[in-house]
Amino acid sequence: MVVRSLFTRRDSGTPSLYTLSFWLLSTSNFLFSASFSMMIPELPDYLTGLGGREYIGLIIAFFTLTAGLSRPFSGKVTDTVGRVPVMAFGSIVCFVCGFLYPYLLTVWGFLILRLIHGFSTGTKPTATAAYVADVVPATRRGEAMGTLGLFTAMGMSLGPAIGSWLAHAFSMNVMFWTSSAFALLSIGILLRMPETLVNTQPFRFGLLKLKKEEIFDRQALPPFIVLLLQSVGYGVVVTLISTLSTSLGITNKGLFFTVYTLASLGVRLVFSRTSDRYGRVPVLIFSTALLAVSMALLIVAQTPFIFWTAALLYGFASGMNSPTVQAWTADLADEATRGRAMATMYIALEAGIGLGALGSGWLLNHIDGDAGITASFAMSALLALVATGYLIVFGRRDKRQQLSGTH
Repeated sequence: MVVRSLFTRRDSGTPSLYTLSFWLLSTSNFLFSASFSMMIPELPDYLTGLGGREYIGLIIAFFTLTAGLSRPFSGKVTDTVGRVPVMAFGSIVCFVCGFLYPYLLTVWGFLILRLIHGFSTGTKPTATAAYVADVVPATRRGEAMGTLGLFTAMGMSLGPAIGSWLAHAFSMNVMFWTSSAFALLSIGILLRMPETLVNTQPFRFGLLKLKKEEIFDRQALPPFIVLLLQSVGYGVVVTLISTLSTSLGITNKGLFFTVYTLASLGVRLVFSRTSDRYGRVPVLIFSTALLAVSMALLIVAQTPFIFWTAALLYGFASGMNSPTVQAWTADLADEATRGRAMATMYIALEAGIGLGALGSGWLLNHIDGDAGITASFAMSALLALVATGYLIVFGRRDKRQQLSGTH
């Protein structure tokens, strides 16, 4: 069986997570996340230079729109055609879009390309999460998702800083082409990956016809709700953090992403197995409350010290949230529809980011002064608190059900 070949056996007989295939997948994730994230800090100013300042909120919203719409399709294709082809498709989209940005010099040409670019994150992460769940024991999913997330987080950390440096030291075009090159390398690595789906089918367009039950996996509803509320904050951050950085005199607008992602890396290194030991919901209660605190700090960030403190706390929260939500989704899903469950989870991510970007962009353009920024981060903090409350209620209900089941 293909899956068995991915594991090496220790003397104790337990499977090792850290095989060649796992490292290849992790490296591909690093390159992919660096590819699309390196341009994020510079895009608001770039769109403003094209004459589209009023459309700043659409930079992320358009990207997440197609990412979210493509999730049900990518989930079905992941469960039928295979994990590796869907991962490769996502990287190919990143490669093509990064190459084309310098040639579309109108506002709507740029925004249409952002729509197309969104298909990349609508496909690759879905298949990647399903791939990892295929090859990792349920008791080590939190650890595996955390370790894989280290590489994703490194890409998200280094990408924005590299992108800002390239844009200022050379040009925006060099930044776009470097993004494209990173995606190309990601594709090359995937060619060495063995497929983990046992009964694969050839791709046919009929697979893109979805039944009602194939659009949304009800078993993934709890993670969907939590991630939707959490991810609004990220949409606000990617839309407004460059503006807030500039107002505080911080010239490299990608450094916030670097700081928070390095903090996320540290959490993943030290606490990658926490949710495996103590449970998904208890970890999420703590990390979501921490997310609310970080958003609250950005409301009052009048000095670089508070700004960087918020970045650190946001990174700590993100480092716990992401792998735990992924592992929780895998726990709740049926093996035969794991791709659909992961797609459902990611729909929440894209919807939350898109709503955060749209809402904060609207507030920035319709409320004078810094009040729009303040209102946006206040909205994010409030929604994170709502998610924390939901998790507390869910955890208590789940505990009562477990106790009633034992008697």
